[in-house]
Amino acid sequence: MTQGRFIAVVGPSGVGKDSVMAALASRDARFAVVRRMITRPDEAVGEDHTSVTEAEFDRIENAGGFAVSWRAHGLSYGIPSSAQDDIAQGRDVLANLSRGVLAAAQARFARFAVLSLTAPVEVLAQRLAGRGRETDDQIADRLSLSASPLPKGLPVISVENAGPLDQTVDEILTRLQPQRA
Repeated sequence: MTQGRFIAVVGPSGVGKDSVMAALASRDARFAVVRRMITRPDEAVGEDHTSVTEAEFDRIENAGGFAVSWRAHGLSYGIPSSAQDDIAQGRDVLANLSRGVLAAAQARFARFAVLSLTAPVEVLAQRLAGRGRETDDQIADRLSLSASPLPKGLPVISVENAGPLDQTVDEILTRLQPQRA
């Protein structure tokens, strides 16, 4: 059996990373979506995640329970080591990662790819405003980060997610399939 891949999904706030990952997994059972552990309360609005305290996070991290972990925006994020089980079973694992940890993830996983989602700034602004979670100033801050470049030397597949979700998923599946062999 061929090992699966670890696919890091990156892109600016509002680009639809969680929606795309869920749609890929529902369309094709060979995809598994990793649920990140974050030191953010469960009731916080946003992505589906496993909430842990800083002490729990540190304990898990020190015990080797994360395949990849990082800190950003005053929070700690971790990808559970169990992601490697899905990869060993031939599934492609999708995980929302920070750009700053991509090199560490590439070093950790033998089969690694980056799915970089993009959208025009006007689309991002509309989506962020529609979520109703941030002030206009916070949205402007998030949009200013949207053009951050990816580290060099990574296997990147870039796909624009500005239209219908099904169209984005079709394009991603087409672009990922040749790499499954």
